[in-house]
Amino acid sequence: MEVELLARLQFAITVMFHYIYPPMSIGLGLLLVIMEGLYLKTNNKLYENMTKFFVKIFALTFAIGVATGIVMEFEFGTNWATYSRYVGDVFGSPLAAEGVFAFFLESGFLGILIFGWKKVSPKFHFFSTIMVSFGSMLSAVWIIVANTWMQTPAGYHIVGEGLNARAEITDFWAMVFNPFFVDTFTHVISAAWLTGASVVIAVAGYYILKGIHLDFAKSSLKIALILACTASLLQLFTGHHSAIGVAKYQPTKLAAYEAHYDSTKPADLYIFGWVNEGEKTVIGVAIPKMLSVLVGGDPNTTVKGINDFKSEELPPINFVFQTYHLMVAIGMALIGLSFLTLLLLWNKKLFDTKNPLIKLYLLILILFPLLPQAGNQLGWISSEVGRQPWIVYGLLKTNEAISKSVGAGEVLFSMILFTLIYILLFALFMYLLIEKVKQGPEEPEIISSEELTEKTI
Repeated sequence: MEVELLARLQFAITVMFHYIYPPMSIGLGLLLVIMEGLYLKTNNKLYENMTKFFVKIFALTFAIGVATGIVMEFEFGTNWATYSRYVGDVFGSPLAAEGVFAFFLESGFLGILIFGWKKVSPKFHFFSTIMVSFGSMLSAVWIIVANTWMQTPAGYHIVGEGLNARAEITDFWAMVFNPFFVDTFTHVISAAWLTGASVVIAVAGYYILKGIHLDFAKSSLKIALILACTASLLQLFTGHHSAIGVAKYQPTKLAAYEAHYDSTKPADLYIFGWVNEGEKTVIGVAIPKMLSVLVGGDPNTTVKGINDFKSEELPPINFVFQTYHLMVAIGMALIGLSFLTLLLLWNKKLFDTKNPLIKLYLLILILFPLLPQAGNQLGWISSEVGRQPWIVYGLLKTNEAISKSVGAGEVLFSMILFTLIYILLFALFMYLLIEKVKQGPEEPEIISSEELTEKTI
């Protein structure tokens, strides 16, 4: 195998394993703020125990996320040295900002969040929870700045020539608020909220199925479902705006998303299908003119087709088409599943575990986190593969960004080694997560009438 393909595979495996954890921690962080806020407002011990329980899962997720994320930055230097030299001054800035402004903020207050329950005041502990949640989202801001700059470069100029050419920042805020940033950030962050909510839903579903911790399960499920319903609808809205941005700034990617070949016709929106790239045809079910309506608000809007672009500047059409449509299908399924679960909870039917259909549904809820995780992965795959052959769109091609001195054998060996390590870390994560769920939350303190009388006196 070629070095470029191996290096791309290695980075894909690394980032896909890593990206299991950040969306969970971002979503759980927001839920911890809501749970602890409810405890401060109501003084209900149930919410305190709920917060303490999910803090354990958050801490586990954060730790594994940090361990799996470190490797990626080293890969830029080992496998992508040309890329690092060419755009390192730009790309390195948001990564440095993420470490200085976000990671240290989150990790610093995390210690208080985990160990400070009886060492600081309740209000300061709540402030720490807010800072941890804010830090996780701020971390996402800077990572997305780095990624979206690669999609739509802005606020830079090229200095030097030939091998000495490199990009330098001319306008920091133009680089930060590049054309893709806002749409991508809102889409990614709402997906993270949904991912975190799915973990709480799965835990609650398990407890309901087992008939244990039912008050805990009902209350936590209600909180998580409100967030899941909100986030799933936000996904629909932000995804639509992201597609409009793709149509404007990366028309080749949008054409691949929908396998739209001919620009002279209004663009159809495919529900599903299969692309024959050799014959430039699609077999599938499509809504006529709907892509034109979504992109331009008019059924006669012309959307650039694949035939308008050079073949060497196109991504693999069918692969991008399939991953994109699977992501959309999962997104729609998550909307339906979130609202159906909320309806069942509202009608008090979710606790009828003698009903075999409800038991089956609770099993589905336990597997709920698989859907947003799959949607996250497929979304990034379609986005990153969809911009090929560019690593920095319109500026630097992927085959030009590879390290010149690294060999295929070296990349293959390190890829196998890190894949094995990541599998072990994932297995450890799942084992510890399952053990924590089985242990369950602390039961609320039950105060006897005599103790209550003594405390009152």
